[in-house]
Amino acid sequence: MTDARAVASGAPTGRGLTRDLRRLTGFTLKRLIALFLTILVGVYLTILIANMGGRVDDLRMVQIRGDVSETVRADPAFHDMSSEERNELIQRRVDLEVERLRLDQPFIVRSFDYLYRAMMLDLGRAEQMHSDRGAREVYWIIVERLPATLLLFGTANFLVFFVSVFVALSLSRRYGSPMDRTMIALAPTSAAPGWFYGIFLILFFAFVIPVLPSGGMVQAPPPESSLAYAADVIRHMLLPVAAMFLSQIFISIYSWRTFFLIHSSEDYVEMARAKGLPSNLIERRYILRPTLSPIVTSFLLMLIGLWSGAIILEQVFNWPGLGTLLFQAIGHRDTPVIIGSVVIFAYLLALTVFLLDILYAILDPRIRIGPN
Repeated sequence: MTDARAVASGAPTGRGLTRDLRRLTGFTLKRLIALFLTILVGVYLTILIANMGGRVDDLRMVQIRGDVSETVRADPAFHDMSSEERNELIQRRVDLEVERLRLDQPFIVRSFDYLYRAMMLDLGRAEQMHSDRGAREVYWIIVERLPATLLLFGTANFLVFFVSVFVALSLSRRYGSPMDRTMIALAPTSAAPGWFYGIFLILFFAFVIPVLPSGGMVQAPPPESSLAYAADVIRHMLLPVAAMFLSQIFISIYSWRTFFLIHSSEDYVEMARAKGLPSNLIERRYILRPTLSPIVTSFLLMLIGLWSGAIILEQVFNWPGLGTLLFQAIGHRDTPVIIGSVVIFAYLLALTVFLLDILYAILDPRIRIGPN
């Protein structure tokens, strides 16, 4: 009787809720497996490229022999040894180091071992680089740089999202106005990446009118008080955030304004206006809510594009994040740091795509997440 009354009233029954939950679980597992396989392939290709098919390990063998030879010959304790004894000692130490790094195994075997450890975030030790605190573990080097990247890109993206929604809603009420035509004219400027705007912002605000710092995250030496430190970080963030904001804001406003205009001309919106509903209620319930799915989709796709440009942008502003770390690791040919940075970027991109899929399925009830 309870299920029958629920069906008659249009409310979901217990069986219906169980079926929907099972569909959502199956959909989530499928997406996680697909994203995991994508990350797996991408990380393995990075391992092959970063090691140049094993040639980097050959260079590493030469470097190990050179370092061990220099250490042994520079130690006064071994000066009394004959050349043959010294060479035997050098060879034993080289063999131990080669065995420790598993360089005596075929590269194809080591590549899968690198892949397993990378996916488990067991990123090993850096060969050339270290963290600001002196740690050589790749994990701690990345953990030290990750908050700076999340702070910078998170601030810029949330700012773009909320400003775009507010301005796009306002323009949808003023179709054809001078401001509307101005935004349409400025939309093509978003084709330029953030680092392009960053160069001009640095030239203007750091050299022509020197009122803002041109790079870094905090001044040296950093302020002692927490409040002054936070204020200095915000001051250093202004130019890179402005660069990312300018590279995305106009195309976002133009795209989302188009979504709002399309939905504002629907019959149910005209019916709501005819009923005399307040304009704010109409915008929130009948225009904004149906457009949330495409807006969230375009926003997260834009976020993916910004992740891919993090290397150049952070390098332009000397921002101590993951992008700068990856650029420095490539310069030092530090393979563990390169692989570790790519793994973290891959996880961030996969998390973004996963959130896109889940939010799209939740916001748009028309999306099928499983069989009936």
